Amino acid sequence: MSRIGKKPVQIPSGVTITVGADNVVTVKGPKGELKETVDRDIKVEVKDGELNIVRPTDQIRHRAMHGLYRSLVSNMVKGVTEGYKKQLELVGVGYKASNQGNLLDLALGYSHNIIFEIPKELKVTTSQEKGQNPMINFESIDKQLIGQVCAKIRSLRKPEPYKGKGVKFAGEVLRRKAGKAAGK
Repeated sequence: MSRIGKKPVQIPSGVTITVGADNVVTVKGPKGELKETVDRDIKVEVKDGELNIVRPTDQIRHRAMHGLYRSLVSNMVKGVTEGYKKQLELVGVGYKASNQGNLLDLALGYSHNIIFEIPKELKVTTSQEKGQNPMINFESIDKQLIGQVCAKIRSLRKPEPYKGKGVKFAGEVLRRKAGKAAGK
């Protein structure tokens, strides 16, 4: 039995969960509404302020989806109550970030600036204090979307292992390498 799958998801006050046709789970809370389509074989039961995910058999396919859908619904509940935040840090000389609404303008050492359109579900802010690296802050209720957008922006200039220049998550520890001088 999946240890994650059999744990019930606690439904906080102010959050309503409905299971509609075609196993569509809708979670509504103070910050917004999220929907997820659950596989037709997996049953979703809501009772007594708890949500349980039940699988029909012990097939490998059902076992794989049991914990997955429990985690997805749990992330949706946390998203509509607290929300998710991520920070990206731009490390490098001349690296800059600015935004106008949901258009992010990045100067990452290329010959041209990169204009990145952020989905409307995300709220983005940029900050630049003197003596500090530029920061990009994201807020959203959708954990998957915020992670995907941050990973895409990070892939535009990944941190390199020698000087650590590039786009990295705030607090991310990079594995550094010694340069040529260390080889002698």
